[in-house]
Amino acid sequence: MGKILLVAILLILSMISLGWAQTETDVPPAAQPPVPPRNLIDCPTAGLLPRGSFDVDLRLFPGGGALGGICVGLTDRLLLGVSYGGEKIISDEKVEWFPQPGVSVKYRLVEENFALPALAVGFDSQGYGAYVENDSIARYEVKSKGFYWVASKNYKVLGTPMGLHLGANYSLEDDDGDDEPSVFLGLDKSFNDEFEIILEYDFAFNDNKKLSSFGKGNGYLDAGLRWSFGHRLHIEFDFMNLTGNRKHVEYLARQVRIVYLEYF
Repeated sequence: MGKILLVAILLILSMISLGWAQTETDVPPAAQPPVPPRNLIDCPTAGLLPRGSFDVDLRLFPGGGALGGICVGLTDRLLLGVSYGGEKIISDEKVEWFPQPGVSVKYRLVEENFALPALAVGFDSQGYGAYVENDSIARYEVKSKGFYWVASKNYKVLGTPMGLHLGANYSLEDDDGDDEPSVFLGLDKSFNDEFEIILEYDFAFNDNKKLSSFGKGNGYLDAGLRWSFGHRLHIEFDFMNLTGNRKHVEYLARQVRIVYLEYF
C-alpha cells in the first residue's frame, strides 16, 4: 500500500512538471493571493490551503531519504494530507521504506483578526528523519507531532510580512517511554516577494530521556531559506538540529524541500 502511494505521488509530480503549466492561464495570477505556510519546517502553523486547492510536497533528507506528500484544502477551514517515503532511495543500497504512510488533518477554529491570532487544531502521524525499529523502540528520529494545537499571528515588519507561531502537541510515538506533551514555536519572515527565512524551536519534552542516539534535552532548533517562484512553486533549503540534540551526531542535518501548489 505504501509503495503504491509513493509511486502515485511521483506520477503526480511528473504530471505537474510536464503538463500542468498551462493551467497558469486558467486562474489569473492577480486572483491567486499568497498562501500562508502550512508548516514551518517540521512544526505546523495555523495556515491552511485555499478551498479547492492542493499541494505536493517533496523532501530530500540525509541518508538518501525522500518523503513525498499531498495536502488538500477541502474547505476554507479543513485540510487533509497523506505522506510516504523511505531511506536510501537516492543511493545504490536497498531502499528502506517507512512502515506505513503518514496522515494529517488540520481544522481552523478561529480566524485571525486585528487582536487575536488564528487558532487551529490537528493531528499528524508523520515523523521526520530515519525510522528506527528494534525490539524496544519504533520511532522516527524526530517524532511526529501527533495531536496538536497552534496559534499564528501575522504582522508587517520593515515593509514585509512576518508570522509568529506557538503551539503544543502530544505525540503517539511513545515506545521509548517518553510520553510527555511538548511545546514548539517559530517565525517566518519575508525579505521580498521571493525570499523568506524560517526559524522553529521544538522544546522536545517528549524526547529528552537518555536513550540510544535520540534527544539530549536541548530541543530541536531548525532554520531554513524558502525561495518562491510566484505563489505556486517553492524551493526550500533547511538546516536541522542546530542545537546538536542527538548523540553520536557531529554535524547538523541538511535537507531540500520542494512544494508545488495547484487548484482544482
